[in-house]
Amino acid sequence: MLYTYDIIVIGGGHAGCEAAAAAAKLGSKVLLITMDLNKLAQMSCNPAVGGIAKGQIVRELDALGGCTGEVTDRSTIQFRMLNSSKGAAVWSPRAQCDRVRFSQEWRRVLEALPNLSFWQDSVAELLLAGTEPKVAVGVKTALGISFFAKALVLTTGTFLNGLMHVGRTQLAGGRAGDASALGLSDQLRSLGLEVGRMKTGTPVRLDGRTIDFGAMRRQAGDEHPWKFSYSQDTEAVSNQLDCYITSTNEEVHAILREGFKDSPLFCGIIKGVGPRYCPSIEDKLRTFADKDAHHLFVEPEGRGICEYYLNGFSSSLPFEVQEQALSKVPGLGHAQILRPGYAVEYDYFPPTQLDHCLRSKVVGGLYFAGQVNGTTGYEEAACQGFVAGVNAHQKVHGLPELVLGREQAYIGVLIDDLVMKGVDEPYRMFTSRAEHRILLRQDNADARLSPLGYSLGLISRRQMDVLRRKQEKIRSLVTFLSDTSIAPDEANVLLAAKGSSCIEQRRRLIDLLGRPELSFADMQALPSVAANLGEDVFRDRELVVAVDCAEKYRGYEAREQRERLKFDRLRGIRIPDTFDFSTLKSLTIEARTKLSKVRPPTVGDAQRIPGVSPADIAALLVRFGR
Repeated sequence: MLYTYDIIVIGGGHAGCEAAAAAAKLGSKVLLITMDLNKLAQMSCNPAVGGIAKGQIVRELDALGGCTGEVTDRSTIQFRMLNSSKGAAVWSPRAQCDRVRFSQEWRRVLEALPNLSFWQDSVAELLLAGTEPKVAVGVKTALGISFFAKALVLTTGTFLNGLMHVGRTQLAGGRAGDASALGLSDQLRSLGLEVGRMKTGTPVRLDGRTIDFGAMRRQAGDEHPWKFSYSQDTEAVSNQLDCYITSTNEEVHAILREGFKDSPLFCGIIKGVGPRYCPSIEDKLRTFADKDAHHLFVEPEGRGICEYYLNGFSSSLPFEVQEQALSKVPGLGHAQILRPGYAVEYDYFPPTQLDHCLRSKVVGGLYFAGQVNGTTGYEEAACQGFVAGVNAHQKVHGLPELVLGREQAYIGVLIDDLVMKGVDEPYRMFTSRAEHRILLRQDNADARLSPLGYSLGLISRRQMDVLRRKQEKIRSLVTFLSDTSIAPDEANVLLAAKGSSCIEQRRRLIDLLGRPELSFADMQALPSVAANLGEDVFRDRELVVAVDCAEKYRGYEAREQRERLKFDRLRGIRIPDTFDFSTLKSLTIEARTKLSKVRPPTVGDAQRIPGVSPADIAALLVRFGR
């Protein structure tokens, strides 16, 4: 029997689940192949979603029609809006999740898609057709069964030649309890793809029944939690669980340093490059040798279970060293370890070998998403999977592909960074990576991206109607604030209470809202505002924040839009696919080398390649400008 599909997704992690869901919802016949159907979207490290810039990515995914936001809402056990004391432009949602529930919710979502089939197995090799370039037409699994498709999406995470380390002990595997995936890296290398090696790690897991929480500082969730999804079908978490904060000390550090001689990081056993922004505890002691303490965050893995995650104590030191060091941490003197921390090395493929659709430039019909592209984090993986799944569907059915610009979304920034700049360490998204971050806020992801998701067929008319009503309310409220003035005797009590200068004559409410000390929510205290708008307006926090941002960031947004127009001009100047950069002698040797390797489609894309100078861009403008 011949097993044929439109798309095969290899790997059931966060990237694979989003890829399979997107393609199936769009109408493709999809097969998802994963080693264990009980571990779909497994939260192998911290069971948390979001954080700085990562939270914005999840909201963007939700606005486009991805599933991670809704799954997160249904499995959240604690929610915190990070940076809430600052302006709304830098707010970042973060949810601690029930790890088991998160995976179960993903399985429920996927099994509800009639176009999606499953196969539990590992992929041993790709099936290829054609001469040069080769085209991927299917896979052969470890069980010897062949499946065929018009496009493949590779989302194997940390499993390709995965090797785990605890001290000098090594064990093949992509994560604790799971085997490595062998063979694919060698095959892809033989086809001309560059293969690299990276490393990540995870901390010990602790038995909560043996932790002295009274010796730690309690970290509660927000009193009035938000949620990730714009959907009307999810709710904010109730009955939140607490997290706790403790810290290392000099006694802990001394024990850890004694174990450095057996650290695979320091004795040359680990060759892969680790994440700079999520270092192991031994890395921290080397890099920040002057610090006598490091915060540790004790976070629950779920409801009704005793397992806790020790955030900040990622390590590959020998088990005995980890155990002795933890016994000196306040609150952990008698804590029992359920599983030691470990490091895992794995193969990845430098993403400059992809185009902006996440399609391979070397092998036809093959897309890459997630940690195989050199990224780190569930959120970064999920958004890549979504884009790869959408584009695989669009290509198979002859439809326009999805390419998000840097000015449209953090997702666009991430993919552009990967394919244009490449990576030399596991890539993590930060707000500082986005030139247009004032435009790319978590509060306006629906306005930015839901129309695009709707045009693709991933956002329902019902969801668009909700967005339209919200935007109409925003316009109406901004009009009210612009048309309504307020007298000093009514305004000054509120202004003084907020530490803002008083007024001496009537002022429009919209002008007062432009002050940094005053928010739209504060205006509920003004009798004239309360009488005209009513309490219901201020109960809708999404609406309140949107109105606040509409005025506070109006000037910044106008400036960002002007910068965007300049960049759009450069993005409009195309470079022929076949152009030989070595013939343009006005380019530096470094620029010729980098441009030949990355092959940017436009002058705007060339501008962001490290090593390409303004003088090189000027040379390209002379050659291709108009």
